[in-house]
Amino acid sequence: MTRMATSRRTLLLGGAAVLALSGCSSAKTAAEGDMALGAAEGAKVTVVEYASVTCHICANWQEQVWPAFKAKYVDTNQVRYVFREYPTPPVDVATAGFLIARCAGPDKYFDVVHQILASVNSWDAGTSPRDTLVQVSTAAGLSDQQFQQCITDEDAIRALDARISEAQAAGVTGTPAFFVNGAMVGDRSLAGLSAAIDAELAKA
Repeated sequence: MTRMATSRRTLLLGGAAVLALSGCSSAKTAAEGDMALGAAEGAKVTVVEYASVTCHICANWQEQVWPAFKAKYVDTNQVRYVFREYPTPPVDVATAGFLIARCAGPDKYFDVVHQILASVNSWDAGTSPRDTLVQVSTAAGLSDQQFQQCITDEDAIRALDARISEAQAAGVTGTPAFFVNGAMVGDRSLAGLSAAIDAELAKA
């Protein structure tokens, strides 16, 4: 596997992020750098997903649950869905993927993330993760030079480090992790998430 250029600090922090961490299992419903879909900030229900673009379980959730979840809650503006970045091994690839999504801009961010996730399972069959990132970057309109600048942007890497630290403080130990109005939900199926969401929607 070709390693992507990232800071040593990010690789170490990202690698540590998958270890079990102590602390409360709660997450802020709004934080700097959030990427969101659906209802506006301040919505009655906010669903936060911590995920990695190199996570097979995240990729499966994206394929199997996301379409129905999006149709039921996001497209109808019943919830504010927030996606938060939490790189998991290979951390260099995940970090590069998130940096590319940020460089693509807010309008293309989720397209880039979803395209990378859709390719995760193909890596087991020999597809190069780097090739995937280059293809997705090109499709998002980034030149080769912009691609290289993007994945080595120290300011962007430091900002990602800060978001990882916030995830750790929220009690995230792996991906995907879901929070509904700040409370962690262990059942990530549509039924499990719906139970938590609908209970919040039903509150006066």
